[in-house]
Formats: sequence, C-alpha cells, structure tokens
Amino acid sequence: MPAATAPRFASVDILRGLTVAAMLLVNNAGDWGHVFPWLEHAAWHGCQPADYIFPLFLFVAGASLSLALEPQLARGAEPAALRRAVLLRALRLVGVGLLLHLAAALLIPERAFRLAGVLQRIGLCLAVAGPAALYLRPRGQWLLFAALLAGYSLLLFFGGTAQADNWNVRVDSALLGRYAYQFDPASGRAFDPEGVLSTLGAIASTVLGLRAGSWLRAGAVAAGGSRIASPLLYAGVAAAAAGLALSFWQPFNKALWTPGYVLWTGGAGLLLLALLHRLVDLRGLWLPGRALGLNAILAYAGSWLMVCLLAAFGADTWLYQHAFASWITPLAGPRAASAAWACAVVAVWWGVAVWLHRRRWYWKV
Repeated sequence: MPAATAPRFASVDILRGLTVAAMLLVNNAGDWGHVFPWLEHAAWHGCQPADYIFPLFLFVAGASLSLALEPQLARGAEPAALRRAVLLRALRLVGVGLLLHLAAALLIPERAFRLAGVLQRIGLCLAVAGPAALYLRPRGQWLLFAALLAGYSLLLFFGGTAQADNWNVRVDSALLGRYAYQFDPASGRAFDPEGVLSTLGAIASTVLGLRAGSWLRAGAVAAGGSRIASPLLYAGVAAAAAGLALSFWQPFNKALWTPGYVLWTGGAGLLLLALLHRLVDLRGLWLPGRALGLNAILAYAGSWLMVCLLAAFGADTWLYQHAFASWITPLAGPRAASAAWACAVVAVWWGVAVWLHRRRWYWKV
C-alpha cells in the first residue's frame, strides 16, 4: 500500500458510534430519580460503566485526528495549513457547544448558562492534540503524554482530591464562577466536571488516541494491518495495569479526570480498538454503529436540541408518562421506564444517522 494512501478504518467509526450511543443513553434518562446504577456516573471516586464513555470518545477523537493528519503530511501538505484547519475545527466545536448551552438556558427555565461542556472540552483537546500530531515525533508525543500525567498528578497531590475542596474547585471558582456546572452563590464555590484543570487529563486521553491511530495506520501501510493489533493489545494491558496501580495513590475520578483514570480508561480504549480492528478491519465482520459514528456530532447536538425543545413545551413529561411510564412502570418498575425513554432517544438518532449514511450525507463541524 503506498504511503500516501489514507485507509478508512471501520473499527474507529464503529467505536465512535457505539460511544455516542452510550453517551445518549446515559444523558437522557426519562426520570432522573430512577436510574439504573450502571447508567449513572460514580458519585465521586470510582469508575462506573458510564464513566468510560467520555474518555473513550476523546480517545477515538485522537485516533481519528492522527488518521486524518498523517496521510496529508505524507503527501507533503504544509503543517501550518493543517494546524489552521485543526484549530478552526476546534473553535467550531467550542462554538457549537456554547450554542447548545445557550439553547438550554433559553428554553429550559431551571437551566443556567454554562461555559464548559462536552463539545467545548473536545475542542480544547483537539486544539492541543492537533499541533502535537503535526510537530511532534512519536517520542515527543509520549513525552507530552507523560508530562501531562506527571504534572497533573503533582497538582492533585498538592491540591487534594476531596470533593469539598481541591485546586480544581478553586480554579473553576475563579475562572468559571456562576457559569460552572455547580455554583454556590453564598460561598462563591464552583465546580465543573469539564472544568479547567481536569482538561489536562482529558488532553492526555486524546494524545493516547493519537498514538493508537498512528499504530493503526502504520500497520495498514507496512503490513496490510496484520501486525497492528499487537501494539494496541500490549499497550492496552500496560495502560490498564498502570492505571490500576496508580489508583491506589490517586483514585479513579471522572470529575477530576485523574491520571489513573486516564490510564485505566485509555487501556480500555486500546483493547476495544484492538478487538474491533481484528474483527472488523481484518476479518470483515459487520458490527453496528458505523453510521452513528460518521455523524456523531450531529447525533449529539440534535438529541440535545430535541430534548431542550420537548422540555420547553412540556412535551417531554407528557410523552414520558403516556408512552413509557404508564405501562412500563407497572410491568418492570420505574427504572426500566426511565431507561426505555433513553433507549428511544438513542433509537431515534441512530435511525437518523442510518438514513443520512445511506444518502452519504455527513455533518462535519
């Protein structure tokens, strides 16, 4: 395979699509008072199934970035032009995220405007990972990864990881204030799970994805992909083991995005990608999720706006009670009804993604 060829890895699209489906499932409970434990994030320390979702998405974003940029560099594209394109995309993601939060604040009375968020964090991570992919060799990317983990680990060591008070809280209080996810007007205390300092850990998750994407492409170019599962597998085991060991010093914590959490969830991402690459790219097995993965941001933004509009007109409560809770709750309980609503949201946007995929329509930010 020529070096300039840019293969499309269905495994990456599928992993992205399944991650977005899980994100929609977790974010759209029908009744937040009745949620299955495995659909909830850990209250503070710990790593529940729901806590794997966002780091997996950032991991895939890093892999996709590497797979997009490296072939262009191989064809002789100017790094400066590619850097501008990456930074513009990052800026658009931040802008879309802010618009979604503005829509929520305008349409839902009890929702306040929030500066940080999922798309904003993705944009910030790409703004750092993009130049790293363009200007740093693999060793430099590993050094950046290690520096992010070591530096952030020291910040957490000196600032603490207690929920009541830590440096993340202090920085978010100073920089985000009332525009954070949590804000106490009496004390001025603010905290955001997508806040300022924890973005350091999120960037590390994205840089790890860069290396995974580079391994995928290197294997496809050099050996038709037959040897690439091994680095992903070995690195996945090593990362997970390192994360588990580090968790005895600094616990897994999604809200703080601790280094151990980066390594543990990054190990899961490497292992899942190795498995999907083996099954899909090499053996040709069909698995669901690719259509949703190719329109991931559209599904996320569209579901957000749909929920906001339903809530603005009070239609969400009526639909949930009459189409789900009224008959599912007597049969299986309120948690099942709540989860059924979330599954319906996923099904709607999965269907939209499949319809768009069949027409080759993709919304790129």
